[in-house]
Amino acid sequence: MKNLLWIQGLSCNGNTQSLLNAENPYFYELFQKVELLYHPSFSYRENLQTVLKRIDSDKLKVNFLVVEGAVTSDMKFHRTGNYTIAQILQKLKDKVDYIIAAGNCASFGNIPATLSCNPDVTGLQFRFTQKGGLFPSDFKTKSGYPIINIPGCPMHPAWFTQTIIALLEGRKIVLDSFNRPKELFMYLSHDGCIRNEYFEWKVEGEEFGHKEGCLFYNLGCRGPMTHAPCNKILWNGISSKTRAGMPCIGCTEFDFPLRRNYFETKKNIGIPEEVPLGVTKRAYLTITGVAKTFKNERLNKKLEETD
Repeated sequence: MKNLLWIQGLSCNGNTQSLLNAENPYFYELFQKVELLYHPSFSYRENLQTVLKRIDSDKLKVNFLVVEGAVTSDMKFHRTGNYTIAQILQKLKDKVDYIIAAGNCASFGNIPATLSCNPDVTGLQFRFTQKGGLFPSDFKTKSGYPIINIPGCPMHPAWFTQTIIALLEGRKIVLDSFNRPKELFMYLSHDGCIRNEYFEWKVEGEEFGHKEGCLFYNLGCRGPMTHAPCNKILWNGISSKTRAGMPCIGCTEFDFPLRRNYFETKKNIGIPEEVPLGVTKRAYLTITGVAKTFKNERLNKKLEETD
């Protein structure tokens, strides 16, 4: 049986909490398929220092190394055995088949890197847009893969479990330019959004929490620019931010959380500073103008009032 080692860097533990909600397979079903060597929240028989000694002496092989949280060589954040998280990873990097960055902090640095003026606080192979975090841009594990990034704040548990199972079954995973599995992250959060008709007809939402209206133009929704399948693989199997009347905040992207004004759309002369991916501002304005010339009466009513 293949095995998995999970270690934590600078993290809020959100990806671990998310993993506990995994379905198809459930959390316990996943770890019937792969042996869990150590997890800081779940393990009680073994400690990390013991596991690391066995790996270092080549008495234990590691197939999957999962890292949650940003990484640093700062001794203030040392781990067991008085090693920094960076030192632990440097010891393990050539001994594992796959390294998976679980969540945005491990993938791109996220909040720890934003709050630190020290460039040493980083993601595993990226620091925001810059390729080359703890590991250089050309780094690859024994399997031939670079760091596999599964970003999100937190990541959806299905993104993680589907990636692990694909690798267990020997299937090839195609990665995008930010090392994210394309099968998952080729979609935008906008894809599958139940508010897309409002977006097309430019019927804008004005308040949070309502079922009607597009959240892009006024309320800062990043769905048309964010690579994530949140409206295709629903959270807890039933919902997503936009379905609940909350704008997408783009938490799977490299620039999260560098942006400001999460809940409003920055505009210049009434034009959004950023328009949907793949569309020029001129094209966006033309389409918007045409849509606003006409009116879909049904979309200007409360859903409960429509027949």
